[in-house]
Amino acid sequence: MKLGFVSDSLGNLPFETMLDYAKRMGVSGVEVNTCGWSTAPHFRLSSMLGNREGQKRFVGAFEERGLEIISLNANGNPLHPTDPAQGEGLKTTIRVAGEMGIRTVCTMSGLPAGNAADTMPNWVVSSWPPETQAILKYQWEEKLIPFWTEIVTLAEENGVERIALELHGNQCVFNVPSLLKLRQVVGPVVGANLDPSHLFWMGADPLAAAQSLGEAVYHVHAKDTMLNAPVQATTSLLENGSLTDLPARSWSYITLGFGHGEEWWRQFCYRLKMAGYDGWLSIEHEDVLLNSLEGLEKSLALLQGVMPSAPADYKPQAI
Repeated sequence: MKLGFVSDSLGNLPFETMLDYAKRMGVSGVEVNTCGWSTAPHFRLSSMLGNREGQKRFVGAFEERGLEIISLNANGNPLHPTDPAQGEGLKTTIRVAGEMGIRTVCTMSGLPAGNAADTMPNWVVSSWPPETQAILKYQWEEKLIPFWTEIVTLAEENGVERIALELHGNQCVFNVPSLLKLRQVVGPVVGANLDPSHLFWMGADPLAAAQSLGEAVYHVHAKDTMLNAPVQATTSLLENGSLTDLPARSWSYITLGFGHGEEWWRQFCYRLKMAGYDGWLSIEHEDVLLNSLEGLEKSLALLQGVMPSAPADYKPQAI
């Protein structure tokens, strides 16, 4: 496995300063945010398409420091009913990735409205009352599948081999069954960006998810979640309070090791290896209490101690 981080983790730093810190920390690469819910301070997507010189300078800044571009990340809601720019941003990201020879794009599945007359995304998380099933049918059959059929074709035309969908709340694809359902329809260009932090607060087990996804794991975000048991006991994990008011929340994103300890992360890395994954662990720092540099350094130190990095060489002796 190889270790890196998401560029927005140090989004307050200039581009080359961010890369200097990456080199100093000893990571192998950086995942670059391009659009969507990110202001993308390190990558101007609109000016990169067809800009060979700009692309060459961007890649050169990585190469000068011995770093790789892990992937481009167009996180957001590409099926937003009133914000088509998010979907167009994903398409542009795929085209730019193809021009730059980047084979993996990370994004989210998208979440449309509940029907053609609605203007707000609608996330269905229960099977009752009956209209929930009508919403799901509309979202999947009228919006999600046609959109991703088009996106897979676009990826293939541009040489992008893997689109890693983050299993994220407020998206049609948010867990293992929904990822596999979409993948079965549109094909193996689509796989999972397995981020355990979201599965924690949705009540799933990331260790079991890694095993169930197997070869469909295309990317991994390393982010932790603190489950605040005293609050959870009365509010549940269905949380809509302010992200910055940690004491009042039943769960919060947090620096690696502060929510789940080293032993859990050791097991996670090993389960990924068991599932056949030997790719990137890309740290995404979203801890509102810890300084971004400090949180990133602590997360790196934890993963450096637990992740497999050298190829296996054990063979039973011939006796």
